[in-house]
Amino acid sequence: MRLHSSIPLLRIVPDDTKFDFMRFRRISFPISALLSIVAIFLFFHPGLNLGIDFRGGTLMEIQTKDAADIGKLRTTLGGLGLGEVQLQGFGGPRDVLIRVAQQPGGEQAQQAAVDKIKAALGEGIEYRRVEVVGPRVSGELLSYGTLGLIAAIGAILVYLWFRFEWQFALGAMIANVHDLVLTLGFMSIMQVDFDLTSIAALLTILGYSLNDTVVIYDRIREMLRRYKKLPMADLLNISINSTLSRSIITHLTVTLALLALFFFGGHAIHGFVTTMMFGVVLVGTYTSVFIAAPILIYLGVGTGRQEQADADAAKSVNIRFSS
Repeated sequence: MRLHSSIPLLRIVPDDTKFDFMRFRRISFPISALLSIVAIFLFFHPGLNLGIDFRGGTLMEIQTKDAADIGKLRTTLGGLGLGEVQLQGFGGPRDVLIRVAQQPGGEQAQQAAVDKIKAALGEGIEYRRVEVVGPRVSGELLSYGTLGLIAAIGAILVYLWFRFEWQFALGAMIANVHDLVLTLGFMSIMQVDFDLTSIAALLTILGYSLNDTVVIYDRIREMLRRYKKLPMADLLNISINSTLSRSIITHLTVTLALLALFFFGGHAIHGFVTTMMFGVVLVGTYTSVFIAAPILIYLGVGTGRQEQADADAAKSVNIRFSS
């Protein structure tokens, strides 16, 4: 005799949830449009806080023997004639991050600035990281990063065009651009360092938002085949509610992982984690439900289902009578 034991499935959201998401579309679209305009304005003023990768200059991460005296270090380095010098404590009391503006004279001048800083700080300093980026390299990195983002959006458009219909591809692209614009606005107003890790964060946000959107779109396509006469707004509500449990669990686990990185990952990845938390947890979750799904109504998805269903029914009746 075999005993069967069943483990109950975890249900974050009841199966019969019927929350009306579509009624908020007349509010979410104007709000998103307004926030996008504000984000574009912030992109130009005050603009992105370009890091060493894209602006050029020197980044040094040091550790002193005793607790670091930021004021004394700032006075010492400020008298070297290197232009703008920024010092910031991070991690423990002995850890200091030094940023030095780009020096005129190319990469050799940047390396000379590093040697001058080391000589001024003297002995007893551990140099944990030293990065020197010249103006030519920084310009190339910025160009390649921008091209990478554009190529990613184009690839997403082509992928969804083949997998679904052109309306789904356009809807997903609008949602992804919406995520990028708001995230760039957030980085501008918070003055998060925009460097290569920020490009990685933006690409990750694109992939995550696409994954969440495709899950909902796949359920919508399934419902379009099953319910021929159901109003489009009701069909979208059913599709979102049926995937709501999966979305909540996914976003919760991602949030916990990002919080762990934020508190224990160190200063070097704070910009990456902060951008991810805003782009994935806040904007990405909102966009998939309140932008990517309801925009299909305005793009005309499902408008011909009723006529097609009536035509199929009439054809079936004619065949029956003729036989």
